[in-house]
Amino acid sequence: MTSPNKSWQARISEATDAIAQRFVESISYDRRMYKQDIAGSIAHANMLAHVGLINQAERSAIEKGLREIEREIESGQFVFDESLEDIHMVIEAALTQRIGEPGRKLHTGRSRNDQVATDLMLWICDSAKEIISQIDHLLKAYVSLARRSSEIVMPSYTHLQRAQPIIAGAEALAWAQMFSGDQDRLAHIARGAFNDQPELPLGSGAIAGSSLPIDPQQTAAAFGLFAPASSIERTASRDQAVDFVFALAMVAQHLSRWAEQWIIYMSSEFGFIRIADRYTTGSSMMPQKRNPDMLELMRGRCGNVYGDLFGLMTILKGLPIGYNRDLQEDKRLVFRAYDTVSQCLTMAAAIVDCAHFDQQRIEPTLERGFLDATSLAEYLVTQGVAFRTAHHIVGTLVARCEKEGKVGLDQLDLDAINEVMAGHETKVRITQEVYTCLGAANVARRYRSAGAGGGEPFLQQLQTWEKRLGL
Repeated sequence: MTSPNKSWQARISEATDAIAQRFVESISYDRRMYKQDIAGSIAHANMLAHVGLINQAERSAIEKGLREIEREIESGQFVFDESLEDIHMVIEAALTQRIGEPGRKLHTGRSRNDQVATDLMLWICDSAKEIISQIDHLLKAYVSLARRSSEIVMPSYTHLQRAQPIIAGAEALAWAQMFSGDQDRLAHIARGAFNDQPELPLGSGAIAGSSLPIDPQQTAAAFGLFAPASSIERTASRDQAVDFVFALAMVAQHLSRWAEQWIIYMSSEFGFIRIADRYTTGSSMMPQKRNPDMLELMRGRCGNVYGDLFGLMTILKGLPIGYNRDLQEDKRLVFRAYDTVSQCLTMAAAIVDCAHFDQQRIEPTLERGFLDATSLAEYLVTQGVAFRTAHHIVGTLVARCEKEGKVGLDQLDLDAINEVMAGHETKVRITQEVYTCLGAANVARRYRSAGAGGGEPFLQQLQTWEKRLGL
């Protein structure tokens, strides 16, 4: 059967040739917006009936036909006619073929310009909610890891040098906190809130609206949104798409940072983390290898999402305010960024869910690096020593330990500590109590400030997360 003419073809004297047809088509990738296209069309038909541009019988036929098409697409029975370029024309042509004249009336008062902007907006809102849900799975995995790691003390790092001791579970909660911020960013986008009054593009027409008595506010209200404040701006704005891909790029950045951290922790030099073998690979030459390839791929794919963000912004940077066909390319980038992040989040949750901190590898070297130095300085503050003076005293004690071949401050006796203090012109003398703040485990128990990496603040964080996630 010969495909019906394209909706815009009456003005063009020559048929589009095969090369041009393949060049302009987008149905191969924009078909994923079929749900949003159908939902927008049903809302548009309801509005047309409300204002009297179609009757109720026509409205019912349109909705019934669209619902049938939707079911066929979902069951895999629908055949996409790629000669019709995009999802909008494919669905409209199929509808008209089924119900006749009412199908031809559906496009009354709208253009493909406001239709595609609407479809993409609705798809982004739905997809942002999907990413939020996927992050929820990752958060639950992190919080579960934090619970089963609540008794393990490990070093924390700044500049990749040992810093202060923490509860291993506190680091897991730190990652959860990071991804929770991504959820907040995405929740804003999921509401369509790329401005203070989220506006549905449908009703903007090609650029200048319509002389027909359409009611864009009724259409927008079906989605909890508002009518366009400026039809000229709405048809070609892709600000929400940029916001969405930026949010995805932030998720990708956080996944990449986490992957890098765990790649380091999985190395023989650290050995802090164990993940399931099914999320590692071997070597084609070295039989002993257990490579963190899944984590490495997540780290690498972050760059692809960054590229999609810059690609989208580059498409937009030189466009006049109305619709231009360049905007067809936006969906390739938005969809690809979404797919990449979605796949990485699924993999990340699976990895974290079966991971554990290796206490037997962590503990033997835990006291190296003078992790309790800050704790000792803070203890001296409680004894009346100014912090800068305390800092100098502890720095001198660390140097003395290194000179004497000692690996921990708790290996110094009281006389040595008081001797150094006296040399810094302080009259404070330290008692045996000082040893309660020395040693990594003691330090991790002593934290008091909100959000700290151990002690009661850690337990409070853990309880808050478990309550939030229903664990």
